[in-house]
Amino acid sequence: MKKYICNVCGYIYDPEEGDPDSGISPGTPFENISDDWLCPVCGVDKEEFEPVE
Repeated sequence: MKKYICNVCGYIYDPEEGDPDSGISPGTPFENISDDWLCPVCGVDKEEFEPVE
């Protein structure tokens, strides 16, 4: 599973860890997160993320 980075603040979403504070369970691929999820650090929406190469 790919990691995704926030273009605004640099937060990296790691699917192995998920985002438990936002209700995203570990093991959840980025593509499966709802479109209304926001970056837990800076609050921008999902479209501001891109895959980590």
